[in-house]
Amino acid sequence: MVKLLWLQAAKDDLKDIYDYIAADSIKFAKHQIKQIRTRATILKTNPYSGKVVPEYDMESIREIAVSHYRIIYRIKNPKVIHVILVHHGARRFPRLPK
Repeated sequence: MVKLLWLQAAKDDLKDIYDYIAADSIKFAKHQIKQIRTRATILKTNPYSGKVVPEYDMESIREIAVSHYRIIYRIKNPKVIHVILVHHGARRFPRLPK
């Protein structure tokens, strides 16, 4: 099984998402974060299940979707995946974090 590591930028994204949604509903904020984290676990057994991110066009940088969010990840090697960021589809796409 592949090890899934959330980089600090992705953790910060989850916090920002939670804070934004929690301003209206703490219950829904918790639900949304749980959905994102649960969806990402598929990568542990199926790292190539996501599609290549068109903005980067690199085979090792892929994405899976949940609700309006894109979970962007990098396959570092056959045993390790880094979740790079979690991005809302309506927002301008950011540069790739280092």
